[in-house]
Amino acid sequence: MRKVKKAVLTCAVLIVGYCFVLPQGVYAHCQIPCGIYDDYARVQSMLEDTATIKKSANLIAELAGKSDAQSQNQRIRWVMNKEKHAQNVISTISDYFLTQRVKNSQADYGERLKKHHAVIVAAMKAKQNADEKYALALLKSIKDLSLYYPEHKN
Repeated sequence: MRKVKKAVLTCAVLIVGYCFVLPQGVYAHCQIPCGIYDDYARVQSMLEDTATIKKSANLIAELAGKSDAQSQNQRIRWVMNKEKHAQNVISTISDYFLTQRVKNSQADYGERLKKHHAVIVAAMKAKQNADEKYALALLKSIKDLSLYYPEHKN
């Protein structure tokens, strides 16, 4: 009986530990038909992520010539931050917009797909590169897309 309790306790500790150690997915919204959408808020969130990517790229460049441990540590942290926010944009487009808001019944379906795809590609490039120009390209692609998702006036 003691072995069973110990095994159950060990399993519970491992499960809880995995919840904190394993990377958690980033979801823009649920994928059930709840009907609760705030497209404008999602676009604003992507613009905020892009501002963070731009700042990260600038600070990576600023720290690039420094060789002290603290500067290297901060540079690595900014790289990770840049990649996280680029991934947020990719996830928002793919998990929210492409799965729930872009419909093949829309008259301009092909154009919408192109604009959403352009955001994903720009985010991927911003993730792969540390030059501010990639953040600016991402910003432009999101602004081009934002025309589909204006703020609602209540």
